[in-house]
Amino acid sequence: MSTRPPARVEVHESRSDLATSVAGAFLRLLTVEQARGEVPQIVLTGGTIADEIHREIARLAAGTEVDWTQVDFFWGDERFVAPDSEDRNARLARHDLLDQVGVDPARVHEIPSTADAADVEAAATSYADRVRSVEAGRFHLVMLGVGPDGHVASLFPGSPELDVEDAVALPVTDSPKPPPQRVTLTYPALNRADEVWFVVSGNDKAEAVGRALATPPADLHEIPAVGVRGEVETIWFLDHESASRL
Repeated sequence: MSTRPPARVEVHESRSDLATSVAGAFLRLLTVEQARGEVPQIVLTGGTIADEIHREIARLAAGTEVDWTQVDFFWGDERFVAPDSEDRNARLARHDLLDQVGVDPARVHEIPSTADAADVEAAATSYADRVRSVEAGRFHLVMLGVGPDGHVASLFPGSPELDVEDAVALPVTDSPKPPPQRVTLTYPALNRADEVWFVVSGNDKAEAVGRALATPPADLHEIPAVGVRGEVETIWFLDHESASRL
């Protein structure tokens, strides 16, 4: 990744300003890629700020020329729970965004739930097969939140998943953050992206952000966010609180 361009940092006045800025950038990216004849391949993230971003995208979507039937949606990770659980990232994204803008259901690639797979290992295998069959060699955009401990997707500090280089998706059985069973994309999968956007809000994330963006940055085994960068661009979208230790 050393040849990839350095990250760009945007600091916004408030959480709501951050959500609106990311939503606008998201819609512009889809418009540009579709004008090039591409079907954008997008990896969504979960979390409170992501929920706000999704609602802003839906609110602003009517003023754009985005063809929502020609966008593929994936997730960087998912909790292995029932499909109607409020812990499901996909459930919230559907409610706040996907059901609002008229996406093609066949282009929404959810990570299997407990209703779709016998166990978390089977869910990870199924999702890896799905990504390989649909994703056209790379993602146009990977969106990631960052935890207070610096984790991204379900790649946690010190976990063995950080060192896996030969898989697309992995089961996580002992997440330090509940629920314990999850499926996550790996570093190799997340790094196969034109653009990576970190969307981070809140003072509790400030230390992790500061360590990730330090010179030199922290080791990825301590701050996993360090391990993901876009081939074309990496942007950290922050509010003042999350940027307070830069």
